[in-house]
Amino acid sequence: MSAKVLATYATALAGVLLLAAGAVHAQKKYDPGVTDTEIMIGQTNPYSGPLSSYSTQGRVQAAYYNMINEQGGVNGRKIKLLSLDDGYQPPKTVEQTRKLVEDDQVVAIVGSMGTPTNSAIVKYMNAKKVPHILLATGASKWGHPKENPWTMGWYPTYYTEGVIYGKYIVKNIKDAKIGVLYQNDDYGKDFINGLKQGLGGEAGKLIVKEVTYEVTDPTVDSQIVTLAGSGANVLFSASTNKVAAQAIRKAFDIDWHPTQFLVNNASSIATVLTPAGLDKSVGIISTAYLKDPADPQFANDDGIKWYRDFMKKHYPEGDINDPQNQIGISIAQTAIELLKQCGNELTRENILKQAANLKGLELPLLLPGIKLNTGPDQYYPITQQQLIKFDGKSWVRFGEVINGS
Repeated sequence: MSAKVLATYATALAGVLLLAAGAVHAQKKYDPGVTDTEIMIGQTNPYSGPLSSYSTQGRVQAAYYNMINEQGGVNGRKIKLLSLDDGYQPPKTVEQTRKLVEDDQVVAIVGSMGTPTNSAIVKYMNAKKVPHILLATGASKWGHPKENPWTMGWYPTYYTEGVIYGKYIVKNIKDAKIGVLYQNDDYGKDFINGLKQGLGGEAGKLIVKEVTYEVTDPTVDSQIVTLAGSGANVLFSASTNKVAAQAIRKAFDIDWHPTQFLVNNASSIATVLTPAGLDKSVGIISTAYLKDPADPQFANDDGIKWYRDFMKKHYPEGDINDPQNQIGISIAQTAIELLKQCGNELTRENILKQAANLKGLELPLLLPGIKLNTGPDQYYPITQQQLIKFDGKSWVRFGEVINGS
């Protein structure tokens, strides 16, 4: 990140300055949810249920928008976030999203959590022509503007990440026998489909066993024992935090030591590797696009310093080392940027247009070299990732930043 960009974040807290009055020439034009003083957006998050730990994203976004409001808002308008609990239950997501759109009349749905939950509302959102953007899910289905023009993700796609692992295995692991553990929903399946694409024509031969788990399962001990018994010497874990930690610990405890690949979404040192055991996590390979605040190499990084200050002042109850807080802030920063670009034309159509008009956007918590870019036919904001390996203390980057667009 350039010195100029860092200075902007340091002085304006993530680059959110009011546009100068003279820079906003467009005549005021609003849709429901917007007034001269307010922009109302909505989302759903799993504040209850099996994935409630991820709901800190919603809380930290609320804290970030409150900070922006204290600074004067965006073009003089305060952000009002309505974040409702869906318990990670798709029927509840439908109910809560209908309330947000039809009763509360938010101008857009921004940052809603989850693949199956967003899948339940995608047709509704596109029929209503309400922006359904910057979703907290990496499913590849959120990048199809011809099919669902009002829907856009934010994460690097799970599919692309799977492709990266598959290509790496083919090129670097001789006589690989892959055992696969994945969450039995669209989240897990997207990773596996990408892995198979990356493995190419050898996928059927290289994958010796696939097992699944449900988000409500108390443990995955039996699944790990099954994979170990298959003769696999590679473990690919497309999981979430609790399951990822269980899998690492169980594999070690039964003296099974495959080359492990762990998806980025479950690679936190603080919330996954430490509970699993740092000594049991040595050698795991993953990908990264965020700086890890628990990683010593970023101790003096300007973006991480800003983040620590923000958390201390605006969200002290949040865990600084939980990457979900970094993701939540980064999604909110992206939302603020596109709302700034809207000027006084705060219509649903223009919000969508600006979401698809992000050019080289740098955020303080992304790894160096990773930028957000979108276009009318490019609905994947983040297409770059970095391979990393855990050495017992920190994630060590290796190779070049990979563009999987």
